[in-house]
Amino acid sequence: MRDNETRIKFIKHLLSDIKALETMLKEGMIENDIIRIGAEQEFCLVNDQWRPSKLSQEVLNSINDPHFTTELARYNLEINLDPVELKSNCFSKVESQLSALLKKAAAAAKKHQNKVVLTGILPTIGKKELGFDFMTPSPRYWNLNDIAKELRGGDFELNLSGVDELSIRHDSVLFEACNTSFQMHLQIPSFDFISSYNWAQAISGPVLSACTNSPLLLGRELWSETRIALFQQSVDTRGSSRALKDQQARVTIGNQWATGTAADIFKNDVALYKLILTKDIAVDSMDELAAGKIPSLAALCLHNGTIYRWNRACYGVGNGKPHLRIENRYIPAGPTVLDQMANFAFWVGLMKGRPSQFDDMSNHMDYRDAKSNFINAARTGRDTSLHWMGQRLTVADLVTKELLPLAYEGLRKMNIDKKDTEKLLGVIEQRVKGQTASKWLIKNYRNLCKELKKDHALLTVTKGIYDNQQKANLPIHQWPMLENNHERPPTAHLVGHIMSTRLFVVNENDLAELATSVMEWKDIHHVPVENHAGDMCGLLTSTHIERYKKMEAIDEDLMVADIMTKDVVTVQADTKIKKAIQLMKKLEYGCMPVVQGKHLVGIITIKDVIPFDDD
Repeated sequence: MRDNETRIKFIKHLLSDIKALETMLKEGMIENDIIRIGAEQEFCLVNDQWRPSKLSQEVLNSINDPHFTTELARYNLEINLDPVELKSNCFSKVESQLSALLKKAAAAAKKHQNKVVLTGILPTIGKKELGFDFMTPSPRYWNLNDIAKELRGGDFELNLSGVDELSIRHDSVLFEACNTSFQMHLQIPSFDFISSYNWAQAISGPVLSACTNSPLLLGRELWSETRIALFQQSVDTRGSSRALKDQQARVTIGNQWATGTAADIFKNDVALYKLILTKDIAVDSMDELAAGKIPSLAALCLHNGTIYRWNRACYGVGNGKPHLRIENRYIPAGPTVLDQMANFAFWVGLMKGRPSQFDDMSNHMDYRDAKSNFINAARTGRDTSLHWMGQRLTVADLVTKELLPLAYEGLRKMNIDKKDTEKLLGVIEQRVKGQTASKWLIKNYRNLCKELKKDHALLTVTKGIYDNQQKANLPIHQWPMLENNHERPPTAHLVGHIMSTRLFVVNENDLAELATSVMEWKDIHHVPVENHAGDMCGLLTSTHIERYKKMEAIDEDLMVADIMTKDVVTVQADTKIKKAIQLMKKLEYGCMPVVQGKHLVGIITIKDVIPFDDD
């Protein structure tokens, strides 16, 4: 009953907040005579083994700075930068503060044998790091997890397809924690908000295509900016249904151009999205206005914070004055501070350089083209072909010939220092002509995987990201290829770090002749056997092939179940490699299946464990 009362009161405050916002817009109370920028920097913490840390709270305590706050996972923290006026050397100011705060974080992390890494998705995040023991112990995060699962009607599912495929079910919202962003804020005059918001939507695809940095997740090569699909699916509260119906995702680029005023954007979100979080609010917003005070619109801001538009309309109060801003949420963290500042200047320059003919985007572009550009940019990054005002252009042509001139003009109009403008926009130009972070990551990962196990390659890539980030003013287009030193991975100690996940599996009801023939053709010595439910139920080895071939009278109807070993000893992904070696020696096994529950997830062989056998 108490929860229901709180919810009802919260809804009343939400409706009052909408009325208060409309009143402030109508009476010209929104701050329109100054433009500010701001940013939020999310970053990863890794331990001395290049794997996700659990020590964010300890590091945060050591930092002891109100600019820092926790995130959903215990391997992430966030920096909230101070807003600055958009003029002269503002980007240098933001860069200076960000660099200083990251240096402060790195010094605190070092006390706990941790390091700071800027990347869209940390390559070494594995299934283990998505467990509840890696969730930051905060009631807010637990509530978000429980409510999202309740609304979905079950566990979270990921189904992503790129060069590789990833299909997995999980019981927590921690998939969302894999995403690390550099969120950029731009204050917008209330009279220009709808035009600016629609322009922000229109340029999202082109801007993203030049900034991709997250092609890897759980060792799979997926989208150039996998965060886009991952974030949508990881906090998706929509349940599946037999009915064919349209449901709005909580993470979205939207479905149409905005109309009306900024208040109408918030109204639409109240209408479209169920409440996830509520809280007690003491003062009514309309009462505050009547008393001559500026309301915080606490209910509206809390609800807005649970709707993850890639371009999010935001209301805030600074220095006693209410303002509106657009938050750009689709840019990944990293790979360097300089790259991020280049992204920031590019986006802000484009926003302020909007030609007047694009004040009404509906006259120039079908919204579905803008949405298509965004999704395609996330999928293929710099290789995307984009729709732009009736043309089909490559990213390089669109950015260099159409958008960079607009960005230069936008920054010139705001009197940004010419030296900063040329430096930052020059990085964007060289990047789209050279290599993006996604390109660098994939090129190096593929090269390393030619000779290394997947986990070892991911460790090497993560170390390479960190090492390059320590080199001052070396943007991604100048990063060199990583060298493969062929050393044993010093941090691999669990079976999951060395197991093979590309498996050939047979069913117990397959013909024995077919299974043994395929094993010979493919020169496979160990094949796990599954039943109709997908549970592991046996193992075929080269020994079985020899026995089968030596049978005096081979029964053509003999099934795999008739010749396989049913009593198989298995290990789990979190079994220590040393223990697996001891078992294999004791049982004289040439391989050992790796399971989660009854489901097969990998296999290790003698060849895999030899580098770790010190006996």
